[in-house]
Amino acid sequence: MTPLDLAGYLIAGLMTAVALWRMPAALWGDEEDRRRRALWGCYAGFAVALWTKTEAVRTGLNNSAVTDLAVLIKHYTATVAILAILSYIVAIYGSYPEAGAVPRHVRFARLVQQVAAKASVATLILLTVLFFTVVDRSVPSDRFVSNHAGEWGATLYMSVFYLFLGAASAVCAFQWALATADARRRHLRIGLGMMTFAMFIGVGYTVSRTLFLWVSVVDEPSEAFALRFDQVTEAAQLVLFAFFALGASVPAFSTGARRVRLWRAQVRLHALWYELMASFPDQPFDPPASLTRELTRFNAPADLRIDRWAADIADAAEKLRHYVPDGLASAAAEAAARDAADAHRAAALGDAYWIKAALLAKESGAPAGPAAEVTAQQAADQDGEVARLERVAAAYRTVTVERAREVLATATATEKQTERTS
Repeated sequence: MTPLDLAGYLIAGLMTAVALWRMPAALWGDEEDRRRRALWGCYAGFAVALWTKTEAVRTGLNNSAVTDLAVLIKHYTATVAILAILSYIVAIYGSYPEAGAVPRHVRFARLVQQVAAKASVATLILLTVLFFTVVDRSVPSDRFVSNHAGEWGATLYMSVFYLFLGAASAVCAFQWALATADARRRHLRIGLGMMTFAMFIGVGYTVSRTLFLWVSVVDEPSEAFALRFDQVTEAAQLVLFAFFALGASVPAFSTGARRVRLWRAQVRLHALWYELMASFPDQPFDPPASLTRELTRFNAPADLRIDRWAADIADAAEKLRHYVPDGLASAAAEAAARDAADAHRAAALGDAYWIKAALLAKESGAPAGPAAEVTAQQAADQDGEVARLERVAAAYRTVTVERAREVLATATATEKQTERTS
């Protein structure tokens, strides 16, 4: 097996994996979600086409009862995949009001998609007719282009397919280049840029192969040169599919990375949230459970659950203010300043001391009274608040009961001293 054949298996496997990954959303998603369905159709079509190019599959099909059957199947499935790509381009632009103005590039994409839908039928019919009539299939081929270099029938057959493929690649490259320039989110810009690069490779691939075949009709090349050209362009196409598969998946990877961050936030916040909710069991929507149980709840999205936990922690802290002396915030901050290595950690440790001491005060039977003073440390946005709470939760895990009691005792003594002197 040559390195090129091995790469063919790897890229076919990659495309298949992506197609399987996206299949549930495409098959069971919203009926109006045309974008996911079109993208999945593209992946599925190209996955089949790529498998027909692998050594074992193409050898088996080309030596079957229908000689060179792998070539015909590859072009059938690739044509369907190309049509799906064009549908995907139209779908990503969304819908516009019927009476409103539609941008020129959107109108162009819609027109191309409509024309391509009709042209694809004609292309498939013409490919089938040419394949069974003018292509010399007396001997099974291994590398179709190099094996048939110089033959006008195979050249005409491939030119029909390359015309359809090249035109679609050029349209995709143009549309995705525009979309890349307009993309605001970094991961979307990277993904579209990779897909645009892949389509430019596709244009070069089709143009170079078409020129090679027609030049070969006039001046037939040597077998070694034809094979070398076939292998080089084949390698370029594998690079194309690698960039296309990865580029279209970058936004999904970003979503996956966000899910990992949310999962990690749940892990970090759970201990703090659980203890606070155990002290105020009527506050959360659902009774607090173990970390494993919380991570496997599917009744709410992870981001909504994190927002709820942040709100629960803030509400519980607000309630705890009624059970602690006024000086607890100052005592906690002073203790944290002595115990922490830097000011950044001291702020989180001070909050952790306050929460632990406040829970001890409530559990010891302290009566509810006026709300004690606290130092406001609200973040600028929700993500910042969650990040702050993660730091507090990390510090909270290091706070011992004895240390929290010391902080609470200091605050209580200070309050009593103030009362005696006032």
